[in-house]
Amino acid sequence: MESRQPNSTDEIDHDQASSARRIQRLSSHLYPQPLDGAGAEMAVALMACAGRAKLDVDTELLSKYMRGRYRDVQQGVYDYFNSRPELQTPIEISKDEHRELCMRQLMGLVREAGIRPFRYVVQDPAKYFAILEAVGSVDMSLGIKMGVQFSLWGGSVLNLGTKKHRDKYFEGIDNVEYPGCFAMTELHHGSNVQGIQTVATFDPMKDEFVIDTPNDGAIKWWIGNAAVHGKFATVFAKLMLPTHDTKGVSDMGVHAFIVPIRDMKTNKPLPGVQIHDCGHKVGLNGVDNGALRFRSVRIPRDNLLNRFGDVARDGKYTSPLPSINKRFAATLGELVGGRVGLAYSSVGVLKIAVIIAVRYSLLRQQFGPPKQPEISILDYQSQQHKLMPMLASTYAFHFATSHLVDTYGEMKKTHDEELVGDVHALSAGLKAYVTSYTAKSLSTCREACGGHGYAAVNRFGSLRNDHDIFQTFEGDNTVLLQQVAGYLLKQYKEKFHGGTFSVTWNYLRESMNFYLSQPNPVTARWEGQDHLRDPKFQLDAFRYRTSRLLQSVAVRLQKHSKTLGSFGAWNRCLNHLLTLAESHIETVILAKFIDAVRSCPDEKSRAALKLLCDLYAMDRIWNDIGTYRNVDYVAPNKAKAIHKLTEYLCFQVKNVAKEMVDAFDLPDYVTRAPIGMQAAEDAYTVYTQYAGF
Repeated sequence: MESRQPNSTDEIDHDQASSARRIQRLSSHLYPQPLDGAGAEMAVALMACAGRAKLDVDTELLSKYMRGRYRDVQQGVYDYFNSRPELQTPIEISKDEHRELCMRQLMGLVREAGIRPFRYVVQDPAKYFAILEAVGSVDMSLGIKMGVQFSLWGGSVLNLGTKKHRDKYFEGIDNVEYPGCFAMTELHHGSNVQGIQTVATFDPMKDEFVIDTPNDGAIKWWIGNAAVHGKFATVFAKLMLPTHDTKGVSDMGVHAFIVPIRDMKTNKPLPGVQIHDCGHKVGLNGVDNGALRFRSVRIPRDNLLNRFGDVARDGKYTSPLPSINKRFAATLGELVGGRVGLAYSSVGVLKIAVIIAVRYSLLRQQFGPPKQPEISILDYQSQQHKLMPMLASTYAFHFATSHLVDTYGEMKKTHDEELVGDVHALSAGLKAYVTSYTAKSLSTCREACGGHGYAAVNRFGSLRNDHDIFQTFEGDNTVLLQQVAGYLLKQYKEKFHGGTFSVTWNYLRESMNFYLSQPNPVTARWEGQDHLRDPKFQLDAFRYRTSRLLQSVAVRLQKHSKTLGSFGAWNRCLNHLLTLAESHIETVILAKFIDAVRSCPDEKSRAALKLLCDLYAMDRIWNDIGTYRNVDYVAPNKAKAIHKLTEYLCFQVKNVAKEMVDAFDLPDYVTRAPIGMQAAEDAYTVYTQYAGF
């Protein structure tokens, strides 16, 4: 039967009108049309975009932009371990073997490969952290051991000591002849460093300090490098000076001391030093954590790291800072690099997990339409919603932590007080937020890979176990978020006293007027794609949420402090304060992502990054849509449009997911999961070598 051809202009017009009505009815199901017709506009825009070809991404150019100026030094790390397969950590390895392998890996990196991270700790922190990310991707235990040696033990000598200490110890730390520890945490005191009980009493007769552990609670605990390899320790203790009054001694606050703990030749503990092995841990078993107890251990007076406080031969104490609290703050402020490194390294872990999960999801096929081939599991909306916002977040965190590293480097050069406070708060917030997100994402990635994700060869188990402690050391995440909230409240208070805002908090300058004004009833209903994908709308939404949270918690604290006191009021509002801190950090992350998109020189890469940036913003807004709806910042129709746009962006990111994970440019032996690199039908061949068939 021949198909009927339209034979008049009227019939053609009729068919076109009929098609238009069908499209309109379909659009009305997807996007309920408000009075202003914006819903139809949104639907038509999305349908038009859906019909376009996927973005063309040049992974080489994007990778060059991502990895920046330190791509070569990272590649040097990868090339070295690729050339030395015997130094790659096997899947099955005992605790003791892993510890010795880690030490050989570190020695090989420094002495064979000629990569000397310690030289960059102060002079070029960004280069140091780039090396740390690459090393941690090879084996997270190696990354932590390197951090203990160079950033903590070495960093304490550089940052808390003076020229005499640098001259004496630099070369030995640099070439790992002086392996060392960072002995701050005690059995009874972790986050509360000012409460530590180890004491260092000055003996003017012998010109020495006497280090003592007064009780079991003061034993230094979880000290990396202490159980096996450490020869020295930077010991944090209360400095006690003799006086001529009834007290007999004066507590000058927490100071840092270099204490030799093992004989350089025999490796035996020195007299008065007791060392205990903390044993097998949940993860990071290549790091030899131990406990240290000191019984009247004597060290020369010169072993006091005396940048912020010194003791003369006659016992007189001098300091450029006027109080114990200011000296303590300055001491901890110089150690903030550990948090910077953890935040940056956590993003590196997230990259590995996302690469494995996305590649597997692209290759694994399950089910499909009747009598048709099975489809990739990443074609399922549920898998897209698990992994695509995570991929977008990985990029967002990369740019945010890169900004943190650059700001930290600037702070180390200039010692600008404003930057010091900014880095302290930003490092606390990003470390807490990023490590918590990565910890949750590792489990999500494992689940997204089904049963194959449970195989040890695919790294999820070791990554999850090794990374888990990132949420605790260098500051418990809950404690760090409270510090961020405290800084926000301090800035809020200064607003009313005419003070200035530091860099990260600039947007709060407007928060008391623009952001806290009544939501505009017109813009609350705008739902066009151009509007929702406008960086200004996205940032305004994030900043509005933070500003409302800040104002409301300030009011609550003032109210409750009248009856509960300041401590009780803080505890009553604690969950509110944590939400405030997280909201602020999300705002900073989005701002830095937007900046990175604008700065990208390659047009194709910029378009791909914009897509991920939009998904990051829309996903966060949708996840907290209740907050925006409660105050009518977003009208119901706009909320629906945000949801639909989030789904659409997940689909669009899925189409370029392979290119976006390839741009991380990690070597195959790092993302060595066979199911992440080979088709499902080849998995049997790979697994049999591990199963012994």
